[in-house]
Amino acid sequence: MSEPLVLNPNPPQFEPFLYAFVGDDPRGSPVTVLSALARLNLDPWAEAAELAALGREAAATRFGALLSRVRDVPALGQAHGPVGRELARLLPDRSARPGGAGPASAKGAPLAPGLVWAIVAVLLLAAQMILGGGSGTGE
Repeated sequence: MSEPLVLNPNPPQFEPFLYAFVGDDPRGSPVTVLSALARLNLDPWAEAAELAALGREAAATRFGALLSRVRDVPALGQAHGPVGRELARLLPDRSARPGGAGPASAKGAPLAPGLVWAIVAVLLLAAQMILGGGSGTGE
Protein backbone atom coordinates (compact mmCIF):
# COMPACT_ATOMS: atom_id res chain seq x y z
CA MET A 1 0.00 0.00 0.00
CA SER A 2 1.32 3.45 -0.85
CA GLU A 3 2.22 6.06 1.74
CA PRO A 4 -0.60 8.66 2.17
CA LEU A 5 1.91 11.51 1.82
CA VAL A 6 2.56 10.51 -1.80
CA LEU A 7 -0.98 11.46 -2.82
CA ASN A 8 -1.28 14.43 -0.46
CA PRO A 9 2.10 15.76 0.68
CA ASN A 10 0.48 18.45 2.84
CA PRO A 11 0.39 17.92 6.61
CA PRO A 12 -3.08 16.70 7.67
CA GLN A 13 -3.05 18.59 10.98
CA PHE A 14 -3.81 21.84 9.09
CA GLU A 15 -6.93 20.48 7.37
CA PRO A 16 -9.47 21.48 10.08
CA PHE A 17 -8.17 25.05 9.86
CA LEU A 18 -7.81 25.26 6.07
CA TYR A 19 -11.19 23.68 5.28
CA ALA A 20 -13.09 25.82 7.81
CA PHE A 21 -15.90 27.99 6.45
CA VAL A 22 -15.18 31.74 6.30
CA GLY A 23 -18.31 33.04 4.57
CA ASP A 24 -20.07 33.22 1.22
CA ASP A 25 -18.89 35.24 -1.74
CA PRO A 26 -21.34 37.54 -3.59
CA ARG A 27 -22.43 34.65 -5.85
CA GLY A 28 -23.35 32.57 -2.79
CA SER A 29 -20.41 30.20 -3.10
CA PRO A 30 -18.89 29.06 0.20
CA VAL A 31 -15.38 30.33 0.93
CA THR A 32 -12.99 28.35 3.12
CA VAL A 33 -9.78 29.51 4.77
CA LEU A 34 -7.90 27.70 2.00
CA SER A 35 -9.73 29.53 -0.77
CA ALA A 36 -9.54 32.86 1.06
CA LEU A 37 -5.74 32.56 1.37
CA ALA A 38 -5.48 31.46 -2.26
CA ARG A 39 -7.50 34.54 -3.30
CA LEU A 40 -4.79 36.60 -1.59
CA ASN A 41 -2.15 34.80 -3.70
CA LEU A 42 -0.74 33.06 -0.63
CA ASP A 43 0.20 29.39 -0.30
CA PRO A 44 -2.48 28.19 2.14
CA TRP A 45 -0.39 25.33 3.57
CA ALA A 46 2.70 27.49 4.09
CA GLU A 47 0.61 30.26 5.64
CA ALA A 48 -1.09 27.78 7.99
CA ALA A 49 2.31 26.47 9.09
CA GLU A 50 3.57 30.01 9.72
CA LEU A 51 0.43 30.90 11.68
CA ALA A 52 0.72 27.75 13.80
CA ALA A 53 4.34 28.60 14.58
CA LEU A 54 3.29 32.01 15.95
CA GLY A 55 1.09 30.77 18.76
CA ARG A 56 -2.63 31.36 19.26
CA GLU A 57 -2.77 35.09 20.01
CA ALA A 58 -0.27 36.21 17.38
CA ALA A 59 -1.83 33.84 14.83
CA ALA A 60 -5.31 35.23 15.56
CA THR A 61 -4.09 38.79 15.08
CA ARG A 62 -2.22 38.04 11.86
CA PHE A 63 -5.00 35.88 10.44
CA GLY A 64 -7.58 38.59 11.22
CA ALA A 65 -5.41 41.07 9.30
CA LEU A 66 -5.24 38.68 6.36
CA LEU A 67 -9.01 38.21 6.40
CA SER A 68 -9.46 41.99 6.30
CA ARG A 69 -7.86 41.90 2.83
CA VAL A 70 -10.42 39.39 1.48
CA ARG A 71 -12.83 41.77 -0.25
CA ASP A 72 -15.18 39.28 -1.91
CA VAL A 73 -16.65 37.83 1.32
CA PRO A 74 -19.09 40.51 2.52
CA ALA A 75 -19.72 38.83 5.90
CA LEU A 76 -16.09 39.39 6.87
CA GLY A 77 -16.43 43.19 6.60
CA GLN A 78 -15.99 44.38 10.18
CA ALA A 79 -16.04 40.82 11.57
CA HIS A 80 -12.61 39.81 10.28
CA GLY A 81 -11.04 40.08 13.76
CA PRO A 82 -13.51 37.84 15.61
CA VAL A 83 -13.58 35.37 12.70
CA GLY A 84 -9.77 35.29 12.70
CA ARG A 85 -9.68 34.60 16.45
CA GLU A 86 -12.30 31.87 16.19
CA LEU A 87 -10.64 30.10 13.27
CA ALA A 88 -7.13 30.41 14.73
CA ARG A 89 -8.30 28.04 17.46
CA LEU A 90 -8.39 25.33 14.77
CA LEU A 91 -4.63 25.59 14.19
CA PRO A 92 -2.51 22.80 15.68
CA ASP A 93 -0.26 23.54 18.64
CA ARG A 94 3.26 24.75 17.91
CA SER A 95 4.63 21.27 18.74
CA ALA A 96 2.48 19.73 15.98
CA ARG A 97 3.95 21.76 13.12
CA PRO A 98 6.03 20.03 10.42
CA GLY A 99 9.66 19.52 11.33
CA GLY A 100 8.81 19.29 15.02
CA ALA A 101 9.34 16.17 17.10
CA GLY A 102 6.85 13.43 16.58
CA PRO A 103 5.94 10.49 14.40
CA ALA A 104 5.27 12.57 11.27
CA SER A 105 8.82 13.96 11.17
CA ALA A 106 10.37 10.50 11.63
CA LYS A 107 9.12 9.40 8.22
CA GLY A 108 11.15 11.98 6.30
CA ALA A 109 10.10 13.93 3.26
CA PRO A 110 8.62 12.10 0.28
CA LEU A 111 10.79 11.83 -2.82
CA ALA A 112 10.21 14.40 -5.53
CA PRO A 113 8.67 12.92 -8.70
CA GLY A 114 11.65 14.04 -10.80
CA LEU A 115 14.04 12.20 -8.52
CA VAL A 116 11.93 9.03 -8.73
CA TRP A 117 11.98 9.16 -12.53
CA ALA A 118 15.74 9.72 -12.58
CA ILE A 119 16.27 6.65 -10.38
CA VAL A 120 14.00 4.56 -12.61
CA ALA A 121 15.88 5.72 -15.72
CA VAL A 122 19.27 4.78 -14.22
CA LEU A 123 17.96 1.37 -13.18
CA LEU A 124 16.54 0.70 -16.66
CA LEU A 125 19.80 1.75 -18.29
CA ALA A 126 21.78 -0.54 -15.99
CA ALA A 127 19.40 -3.45 -16.72
CA GLN A 128 19.75 -2.85 -20.45
CA MET A 129 23.55 -2.89 -20.23
CA ILE A 130 23.59 -6.10 -18.18
CA LEU A 131 21.00 -7.99 -20.24
CA GLY A 132 22.11 -6.68 -23.62
CA GLY A 133 25.74 -7.68 -23.22
CA GLY A 134 26.96 -4.15 -23.75
CA SER A 135 28.78 -4.91 -27.05
CA GLY A 136 26.57 -2.74 -29.22
CA THR A 137 27.65 -4.52 -32.46
CA GLY A 138 24.19 -5.91 -33.15
CA GLU A 139 25.46 -9.46 -33.79
